[in-house]
Amino acid sequence: MDQRNDSSVTEFILAGLTDRPGLQLPLFLLFLGIYVVTVLGNLGMITLIGLSSHLHTPMYYFLSSLSLIDLCHSTVITPKMLVNFVTDKNIISYPECMTQLYFFIVFVIAECHMLAVMAYDRYVAICSPLLYNAIMSYHVCLRLTAGVYVLGIIGATIHTGFMLKLFFCKNNVVNHYFCDLFPLLELSCSSIYINELLDLCLSVFNIFIPVITILATYIFIFISILHIRSTEGRSKAFRTCSSHISAVTLFYGSVSFMYLQPSTVSSMDQGKVSSVFYTIVVPMLNPLIYSLRNKDVKLALKKILESRPYS
Repeated sequence: MDQRNDSSVTEFILAGLTDRPGLQLPLFLLFLGIYVVTVLGNLGMITLIGLSSHLHTPMYYFLSSLSLIDLCHSTVITPKMLVNFVTDKNIISYPECMTQLYFFIVFVIAECHMLAVMAYDRYVAICSPLLYNAIMSYHVCLRLTAGVYVLGIIGATIHTGFMLKLFFCKNNVVNHYFCDLFPLLELSCSSIYINELLDLCLSVFNIFIPVITILATYIFIFISILHIRSTEGRSKAFRTCSSHISAVTLFYGSVSFMYLQPSTVSSMDQGKVSSVFYTIVVPMLNPLIYSLRNKDVKLALKKILESRPYS
């Protein structure tokens, strides 16, 4: 048989987080628990916002959209990762790998821009409260949310399309727990210059621009807060923003560490740790951050629990 080596790869083997047998079961139980909390937390947040009429505002509409993104983001990655802990070799076919890569990119880009949209919403609420309902109308919220998903789909289509043009040969072991860009590029036996350049450009657009937007909005927000005379008003404004700032710091910090540097410089082992934060930990923490530090969410949950029908 005289076949080309670059056409022989039909499946990949995901190396996972660690190759130490003694850590497989503890890590499986840990990440299974995290995934259960992630699913319950985000589904609970979406359901709570949908059932509570006083939470039908732009702020909570965007929060429910963020919860949906987090739920999908985690579901694309975690179940396959859990399989890796209970099997000798976690094999993923070429089409499945490209599909996982595509949807992972869709939701990670969508989360980048959704956090920027949420920052803009807080900017309008604090800096232009009298015009808030007019500026953040239902149609505007719908268009902003649709735009977030469109940017995710466009970015994922470009990345995956150029990935499909590459040839993979010989080594098919992906040094990661899911099909991510840089570990796949390392396996290619064709030129990846265009892919790396494209990744840098799109990463700047999808990370740097939203971060600049968030920083700019919070500069104006803090200036407006300083002009609030009442201590209670300032405290309320800070509480409103603190949850979002925490979510932004966790997410963008880990994403930037992974993607805003050349693949030849970054260590894949360090990249795995960074990836765990924004693919698994952050989707679990977001609903906790927004619920534990939000009186409206606590009140809505209390009302629903107290309004159980009695026969």
